[in-house]
Amino acid sequence: MGLKIEALIGGFAAPVFHAQSVFKMLMDGMARPGTIQTVEPDIAPPGPFGIAAGAIALTLCDHDTPVWLSQGLAKSAVPEWLGFHTGAPLTSEKAEARFAFTEAGTALSSFGVFASGTQEYPDRSTTIIIELAELEGGRRLALIGPGIQRETEIAPRGLPETFLPLWTDNRALFPRGIDIVLTSGKRFLCLPRTTKITATEI
Repeated sequence: MGLKIEALIGGFAAPVFHAQSVFKMLMDGMARPGTIQTVEPDIAPPGPFGIAAGAIALTLCDHDTPVWLSQGLAKSAVPEWLGFHTGAPLTSEKAEARFAFTEAGTALSSFGVFASGTQEYPDRSTTIIIELAELEGGRRLALIGPGIQRETEIAPRGLPETFLPLWTDNRALFPRGIDIVLTSGKRFLCLPRTTKITATEI
């Protein structure tokens, strides 16, 4: 049985230039945690993949980067789309994944089940891309750490209540630990493991 049409279309129109553009935004986002970036390349990944999540996958994933997908994504046309456009192998083992993607509304399991790198090679860890309803209008969170002058604030909507304690446990592993990208539609923001996140009293 051949690939579905939706798996064959919707990628970068100019792969090299578009990947460079998204990669630059990702590096800028990691250097300035909490800063909202908007993906410019017009892609059409199959649902429930968002545009920013799809663009990040097209930019970072290749045949050397095992990818883990949440249940909703795994049951969609996303695996075939990723396979066709990036060649990235899928894994059901979270600890093997270089990148992990979740659709909006997915419950978060412990970040400790993903690869957190080693003391010698902390970069050999999983980056988790979490799709949310919105990146604004939710519970306010304060960010401090490298790349942030004093403090910055984000208010993602749809982030599970378990996120903060999970993130606190993750930061305790530094220099090991996972990094996170929050996405919604065409927008994303980065949360590197160096960032301290606390709830803001309303």
